[in-house]
Amino acid sequence: MKPTVQGEDIKEQELRWVQQALAGDTEAFVQLIELYQRSVYNLCYRMLGNAEDAEDAAQETFLRAFHSLRKFDQQRSFATWLLSIAAHHCIDQIRKRKMTAFSLEDIPDLEFASHDPLPETAIGLREDQQRIQQLLKNLSETDRAAIVLYYWYDFSYEEIAQSLSLTVSAVKSRLHRARRALAESWLEKYPTTFREVERKGYESPVF
Repeated sequence: MKPTVQGEDIKEQELRWVQQALAGDTEAFVQLIELYQRSVYNLCYRMLGNAEDAEDAAQETFLRAFHSLRKFDQQRSFATWLLSIAAHHCIDQIRKRKMTAFSLEDIPDLEFASHDPLPETAIGLREDQQRIQQLLKNLSETDRAAIVLYYWYDFSYEEIAQSLSLTVSAVKSRLHRARRALAESWLEKYPTTFREVERKGYESPVF
């Protein structure tokens, strides 16, 4: 989810920090880092599946953003621009590694574990998080980026298309294909778990 700044519109605040950073105020850019470091790290982790690699990728993302700040279109959302840099960097890293009927909503949601009061349910959801992370690795780097941006960062089709240099129709096609591949892989690897999820529901709105 995209972060917010209490008491002020996020776009106004981030634009102020961008302008101050462009004027030479490094502390303003530090504020941007603090605001988005968790979002960037989480995206990198979901793309790369490794904490150390995600930390390195997040640092590289902010470094690239700092050096490219003058290219930032101030009419755009800074968060969208920054997460696009992160996604492209992760795609490059994955390519260097040479990794290449249901919807994603049918798979347990990663965002609800911390909100469930039942310990056994929280444990089950953590296990599902790890399983989904493994399944994401089976997608192509671009499909993985599209899934992560759409489901975890609420990017619109248009924002994903702009971020990944695709057409909107290509984004929709990739998301449809990736959702189906994830669901089929889930059912193949964890059929018993899926039936348990279907019966218990984990009290999650995705069911």
